[in-house]
Amino acid sequence: MTLKLYTKQPWKTLYLAYKFHAILLVLMPAWSITYMFTRPRPTWSWRHAMIVALIRQLTTLSVVMGNLHLPDYRAVRPDAEGIWIGGSPHLITAELSIWSAVAGVTSIDIPGYWYAKEGLDPRPTLPVGSDQRVFLFLHGGGFTLSSAHPKALTSNLPRSLVELVDDAPYALAVEYRLSSAYPFTEEHPFPTALLDALAGYNHLVSVMGYSPSNIIVVGDSAGGNIALALTRYLVENKDTTKVPLPGPPGRLLLSSPSVDLSQSHLTSGSSVLTHDMDILGDAYGDLRRVPYGRSAYVGPFGFGMASCNRYVSPASLSPLMQAQFKDFPRTFIIAGGAERLLDPMRTLRDRMLRDMGEADVTYHEAEDAIHDYLIFSWHPSRAATLTSVRKWLA
Repeated sequence: MTLKLYTKQPWKTLYLAYKFHAILLVLMPAWSITYMFTRPRPTWSWRHAMIVALIRQLTTLSVVMGNLHLPDYRAVRPDAEGIWIGGSPHLITAELSIWSAVAGVTSIDIPGYWYAKEGLDPRPTLPVGSDQRVFLFLHGGGFTLSSAHPKALTSNLPRSLVELVDDAPYALAVEYRLSSAYPFTEEHPFPTALLDALAGYNHLVSVMGYSPSNIIVVGDSAGGNIALALTRYLVENKDTTKVPLPGPPGRLLLSSPSVDLSQSHLTSGSSVLTHDMDILGDAYGDLRRVPYGRSAYVGPFGFGMASCNRYVSPASLSPLMQAQFKDFPRTFIIAGGAERLLDPMRTLRDRMLRDMGEADVTYHEAEDAIHDYLIFSWHPSRAATLTSVRKWLA
């Protein structure tokens, strides 16, 4: 069967039923015995190893399962503190205008969801104080999955961040449009998510009244890629007189960011190949395949764009890549020592250190931690990492 057939009924139900039974009746019993004697990482407990193996299997099924009826950009769900964020087509300039035209996309109204520190009003009271900081959150999900809504697993991150320091008690999560490609409808490729992130940022500045220097842009996994792209756009065009663009943010927080959508790190000995017990599936370590999310994100530009576009793959090792980080805000990069994407993140770290200096770049690598571990409340490295983030924010 082809992937297209797997996504159609009744084959989808039959395929998923087969896979779930295989996981429950074959794989899990095999793991449970194997991990009693040996584990992928010496610091992992039996339970830890079992959970990671299960998540890895479910990740490989995500293309077929879809977004599991999570909210999306088409409506604000009434069961959360949702708002409509106005589109910002008037802020599109420079290369972004060209990419938008090629992709056939523009800025539209999208939902956003507020997260508040426990005990406070569910959203900021206007006018906000001049000393108040705020998080702008861009969720992960491989550019094709998840949501800004509190029901999504990724919501654990903004929910935790607002509890860290008293002067940043709110986070606005942007319900950016998700990319999709064959065998589904081909829509919302790059730079759609960047346009939506820009609209969310502009809402904080122009509607809520936050100073750009008091905004902390946050992204995990694919959201980290979008957070980097948004920050780059604001930094590179900060002196433009063509559009009334807000200034760059005060800080940038990246959790397991996906920073090389090309396969330039897929070389012998690389973490992309050797860290095969991470939650990311084998597609990320196979030169013959392009992970679905990456293919959907680059869309009409083709996969070659992932090698040389600084907004898409700022850590690409291609000699065509010219990614500079001068004038970027203070940045905190979170990585897991067991991640497939560890080497690309180390490349990003080295390039930011080169251009920004040690004073403005903080890198936290948690030993034996998996991809995007900060969104998993059970992960043993989570508490120590959040403590480090708190110190960085202070």
